[in-house]
Amino acid sequence: MSKAYTISELAQEFGVTTRTLRHYEDQGLVTPTREGVNRIYSHRDRVRLKLALRGKRLGFSLSELRELFQLYDLAHDERRQLSEFAVKLERRRAQLEQQREDVEVMLNEINFFANQCQRLLADADITKAPAT
Repeated sequence: MSKAYTISELAQEFGVTTRTLRHYEDQGLVTPTREGVNRIYSHRDRVRLKLALRGKRLGFSLSELRELFQLYDLAHDERRQLSEFAVKLERRRAQLEQQREDVEVMLNEINFFANQCQRLLADADITKAPAT
């Protein structure tokens, strides 16, 4: 029999709250069984949680992760699975590249205005200098 995990064990192992795990369950990312009022997570749930958390760090939404998980659950065509994942990764890369460009533009603007402020402050100091 495969190892079973409680909600507290997985929350502690992955540094998330039990509320996060329940939310992931609501979103269909993990599917624990029930023993009375307790949730029992399988090894499969643990792996999916690990992948979901990694996907979140990469910037994927929970719905995108659910789509990927469903693809793996429903399709046994590894080529299709990898192709879909590669498309999602490329889309995410393009988003991040655009964000990086946007941040670079903002930083350049901030630098320009900061330099302009420094020049104006320096000019103000010169005009207020006492005459000797």
